Amino acid sequence: MDLTTLAVFIPACFALNMAPGPNNLLSISNASRYGFVRACSGGVGRLLAFAIMIALAAVGLTAVLHTSELLFLGIKLVGAGYLFFLAVQLWRAQPETDSDAVMTSMSVASLARQEFLVAIGNPKAILLFTAFLPQFVDRSGTVTQQFAVLGGLFLALECVAIGLYCYMGIYARRLFARPSGKRLFNRMCAGLLASAASFLLVARRA
Repeated sequence: MDLTTLAVFIPACFALNMAPGPNNLLSISNASRYGFVRACSGGVGRLLAFAIMIALAAVGLTAVLHTSELLFLGIKLVGAGYLFFLAVQLWRAQPETDSDAVMTSMSVASLARQEFLVAIGNPKAILLFTAFLPQFVDRSGTVTQQFAVLGGLFLALECVAIGLYCYMGIYARRLFARPSGKRLFNRMCAGLLASAASFLLVARRA
């Protein structure tokens, strides 16, 4: 792949990585409750989901989502339902329990599973890879190899985005140090996750 293509792809890709989607909002919430390192480590689940999506895009299987309204609707409903579930849990969380003991109560594996389910339950994210990545693929070259390079760059930039959003969560935890502030922050995050679920419900196929 030539440098000109990469010079266009990288900033455009990073803009997508930094968009405040459900997973990035989840990283802010998890970092504020469980700490920076634990929340960043949980982001592995999101990376795994995105890697699966990129692989599907590379072999063309996501074209099924463009033609199957039922499959798209099913994934959308499951994904939105899980986001609503997380929003309710966060809304009902007791800020008095956000102590160091509770910060270690949720394992990295649980956070990773949470990130994975949020990512894999968003059909628009799957379609994004089929709409975005192919624009930078030279059909005269080895398509699979180019998808691997572009996908690897996307995942690397996603790691940066995870770190930045987790840092925002740590900053927010310090900003809302009192129980009343923690409750307000938790409910703000819950509202944003519920909003993301609502947008997902009304999303249409590209």
